[in-house]
Amino acid sequence: MPQYLVAIHHPDGYDGSQEGEEMVRNIDVLNEEMEAAGARFFAGGLQSASHAKSLRKQPGGKVAITDGPYLETKEHIGGFWILDAADMDEAVAWGRKAVVACRASVEVREFLTMPKE
Repeated sequence: MPQYLVAIHHPDGYDGSQEGEEMVRNIDVLNEEMEAAGARFFAGGLQSASHAKSLRKQPGGKVAITDGPYLETKEHIGGFWILDAADMDEAVAWGRKAVVACRASVEVREFLTMPKE
């Protein structure tokens, strides 16, 4: 069965500690529903982008490490689910529920399936 990333997008500077109890309950209910349906493979929230470390390849095989996110954007992934879903339509249906529960934009993407040799 294909797997899909359902990523929650938060604005730059988002403070997850300000999430209300109702939203936390809504997310818990969604997680329980995903698990009961056998769709949830993994779920996790992320620390804010300001806590990220970015690594970039440099000449001579060296790696530069800097504080902060890799991309300079106004939104960052705040959390995500990896779901087992029959197709994109099913994954998008879960994504719709995530938008409502998280009160945030969501991106749904299928994982690449590498051909077996």
